Amino acid sequence: MRVLLLGRDGQVGTELRRTAPAGFEISAPGLDELDLTRPEPARSLIRSLRPQLILSAAAYTAVDGAESAPALARALNADAPALLAAEAARLGAGIIHYSTDYVYDGAKRGPWREDDAPAPLSVYGATKLAGDEAVLGSGARSVVLRTSWVYAAHGLNFVRTMLRLGREQERLRVVADQIGNPTWARELARASWIVAGRGLEPGGLFHAAGAGAVSWHGFAERIFALARQRRIGAGLRVRAVEAIATADWPTPARRPANSTLDCARLLREHGARLPAWEESLAHCLDELEGAAEAGAGA
Repeated sequence: MRVLLLGRDGQVGTELRRTAPAGFEISAPGLDELDLTRPEPARSLIRSLRPQLILSAAAYTAVDGAESAPALARALNADAPALLAAEAARLGAGIIHYSTDYVYDGAKRGPWREDDAPAPLSVYGATKLAGDEAVLGSGARSVVLRTSWVYAAHGLNFVRTMLRLGREQERLRVVADQIGNPTWARELARASWIVAGRGLEPGGLFHAAGAGAVSWHGFAERIFALARQRRIGAGLRVRAVEAIATADWPTPARRPANSTLDCARLLREHGARLPAWEESLAHCLDELEGAAEAGAGA
């Protein structure tokens, strides 16, 4: 199957390339080849490649930055997926698009289901929701995967940030009244390939996130606890992680207090289930340790 991957160097895009099963031939043009903010050249390239599946993993992910750059956020998070989905429909291709827990307002008690009404609190969430709606309404064979708190052994994410700060500071302050499902990008990629292999139908919306919920504070404490069980923990200076409220850490964009996602539909309809977040975090830290050792030996 010919696959067009957008966002090849992001956390999810990198893992999609690493985990691609046999039989999927990936074309992953960079920004210099396919700029989604330039619609006409983008359409021309897509049509020349004639993909049978489009993986829409490119996005504007700077949640706070989107508040001061709404036009760019909309171009990448709403207009670009709309273009990709329209081209998928034109070519008879399938499309898998990646979305976010930030489309919800966080006010619900308990995990969010796919049939819950979205009500984003931020520009980022609003533009991602617009992209979801464009893909689902395109008529293309489509799946939107909404995920939560994505991290990997590469890129900018909470795990790598905590490890860096933990080497620099003895005391950290981390928000404890926001909860979600930490999601290892590799497991999200693996689930994506399962979905792709089973075939797509028009308008499929699924939650895909690590099993189990935790606060940012609890996530940070687990990162440090697991890191200290490995050699990568040898350089940690952090001694205390203080639990604080969202109000104690003001940001330009509002975040949902409850980002937990119910992923039962993905398991029921596609047979895909992401492992417990603690298990995936341990594997990610193993990868980080291996990379550190390889770097030290180079």
